[in-house]
Amino acid sequence: MEGTTTTTKAPLHTFKLSRRTYTNRLFAAAYTCAIFALLYHHALSLFHSTTLVSFFISLSMFISDILLGFMWSTTQSYRMRPIHRREFPENLHKVTTEKDFPAMDIFICTADPYKEPPMSVVNTALSVMAYDYPTEKLSVYVSDDGGSELTLFAFMEAAKFGTHWLPFCRENKIVERCPDAYFRSNYSRCSDTQNIKMMYENMKARVGSVVERGKVGDEYINSEQEHQAFNKWTKGFTRQHHPTVIQVLLEIYKDKDITGHSMPNLIYVSREKSPASPHHFKAGALNVLLRVSASMTNAPIILTLDCDMYSNDPQTPHRVLCYFSDPAIRLKLGYVQFPQRYHGLNKNDIYAGEIKGLFRMNPLGMDGLSGPNHVGTGCFFSRRCFFGGPLSFVTPELPELSPDNVFDKPIQAQQISALAHHVAGCNYENQTNWGSKMGFRYGSLVEDYFTGYRLQCEGWKSVFCDPERAAFLGDIPICLNDVLSQNKRWSVGLLEVAFSKYSPLTFGVRSMGPLMGHCYAHLAFWPIWSIPITIYAFLPQLALLNGIIIFPKVSDPWFVLYAFLFVGAYVQDCLDFVLENGSVKRWWSDQRMWLVRGLSSYLFGLMEYVTKRLGIATQGFNVTSKVVDDEQSKRYDQGTFEFGVSSPMFVPMAMAAIINLIAFLVGLRKVFTSEHLEGLFGQMFIAGFVILNCWPIYEAMVLRSDKGRMPTKTTIISTFLALALYTAASFTLI
Repeated sequence: MEGTTTTTKAPLHTFKLSRRTYTNRLFAAAYTCAIFALLYHHALSLFHSTTLVSFFISLSMFISDILLGFMWSTTQSYRMRPIHRREFPENLHKVTTEKDFPAMDIFICTADPYKEPPMSVVNTALSVMAYDYPTEKLSVYVSDDGGSELTLFAFMEAAKFGTHWLPFCRENKIVERCPDAYFRSNYSRCSDTQNIKMMYENMKARVGSVVERGKVGDEYINSEQEHQAFNKWTKGFTRQHHPTVIQVLLEIYKDKDITGHSMPNLIYVSREKSPASPHHFKAGALNVLLRVSASMTNAPIILTLDCDMYSNDPQTPHRVLCYFSDPAIRLKLGYVQFPQRYHGLNKNDIYAGEIKGLFRMNPLGMDGLSGPNHVGTGCFFSRRCFFGGPLSFVTPELPELSPDNVFDKPIQAQQISALAHHVAGCNYENQTNWGSKMGFRYGSLVEDYFTGYRLQCEGWKSVFCDPERAAFLGDIPICLNDVLSQNKRWSVGLLEVAFSKYSPLTFGVRSMGPLMGHCYAHLAFWPIWSIPITIYAFLPQLALLNGIIIFPKVSDPWFVLYAFLFVGAYVQDCLDFVLENGSVKRWWSDQRMWLVRGLSSYLFGLMEYVTKRLGIATQGFNVTSKVVDDEQSKRYDQGTFEFGVSSPMFVPMAMAAIINLIAFLVGLRKVFTSEHLEGLFGQMFIAGFVILNCWPIYEAMVLRSDKGRMPTKTTIISTFLALALYTAASFTLI
């Protein structure tokens, strides 16, 4: 089934219903019946329990399978109507002209120059400044929540280099317009290229020297304007407490490249910070950029980017206009979301860094309903969507901030500058609708998920755009602890939405309907995977060690039900993964990391959320490090897990690895001593499956000697706790 929503003879975009749709629906019906049969079997087991131990085991398995069934049911919402879209940018000239293209404001956020290297942020900015788009319609805003002179210096250098880089890309029709990515590629070597590369290396060296030194020395300052800019940091300027800093580094028409073409606007913003005022992390920074940009350029389209997510296709804005230029959908179109895609993934993607389900597969299913969720980066918004629903309008407290307001003053005019500084103040939002009814929404650490969810609840639609050539490419964490820490932060933020008045199961279902509500519920309740995963990782194995059989015998008809549920879920997941341009090896990494996250980041995120609700102090927001260590990078490229640090999140997975190995060996001994395998097969199969998934853990605990191995301290603690758990279970289960 194909369709188009454009009314022109030459379509701007089309969509096609996935061929797996009807198969998915049939399988969902059969699998649902199997789940209810399983729950009936558990109910019978509970009813016929004769001892407290058997009742406890039956109840635990019942709870586990209820949660697994619930989470499985939410995934089916994605499979009811997945669609694939295609854009035709070549037809744009038939409905509009380049001079009528809408202006675009591009937001890039960074927070720590040591965890997010300034050169990485600079590369991202240069890649979008070089878009195949009228430069007089582009404005790039860099939000520096780290309040760092190092980042400002890097962008002053970038502004100078950009006057050479942009015409170089334009004249040579360069596709990879991120300088670092271009010079890593098999680029054409000529005199012009070598000159540009030398300029880039010089800039990189100057920025690197400043970052290593930790401050901008006088020898790096080339003008009185730069001297005045850096004077702000000399007295009383700290990361936690400082006034607003807004530096216009490039201005349209005023600043030109070496060929005489206008440069785009490049504006550095470090909002006012005070320990006495809440700053709402990234959502707060984005709302400041919304207001500052409204006071200076007020472009109708806004692109939000992570600091390490550079543009990989200069034609991306034209793809976006294929949707925003379509009169059939543009009035209700809130945003166009591109998937997060990454460079530098190792062959088997051992940490499942591409998160294909979240960033590629699930959005296809949501796109067939009301549109994908917002995933934090690579998203083009209509500015209007931040001011109420399509049929309603939330009036900003200042008329200058309205999305319909048009300025005709230079962005460095005193009146404009004063307004920009005013709206970036840390107390500006007091007694306003910012964060509740306007802008990016507060109330969750995952501001992207919560904002997209609230926008769709208000009636906005969205579009998933996934071209063959990735629109954006980003860096991924290559250390397991960084991966799990990032997931733990997401888990806390998702639970903040799941158990709020905006819960997708209640508020979402009422606002968007059951399918979209359950799509968002699947994400919101992600961390509860930890409960059934933890139960299945320990309980059947501890029961096996104590001679208790908890699954049906192979000859029992109920065994077929268990086998169908396990094989059906895994085969469907594998097929979905492989058919979306995945591989079986990467799917194995994906499901292994699902189990790892269940015993670490999901579990610790759930515990942190509970303690937070109880009023117990918890760890604050941590920026994921983008710094790459050479040795870590080498081990990652070889497909070796990086542990290295003594993280408490490694302890449960190490305990599970130890207990499952012992349980499997004890089970084998029982089989070889004439006890029947029939009754033990279910528990031994689970233990064996966990052992296969835990091979990197065994390797890290015993076989490796490099710096990335499991710390001896963690191994000893895990062994001791596994022994304590076995001892406690032996007394309890007897």
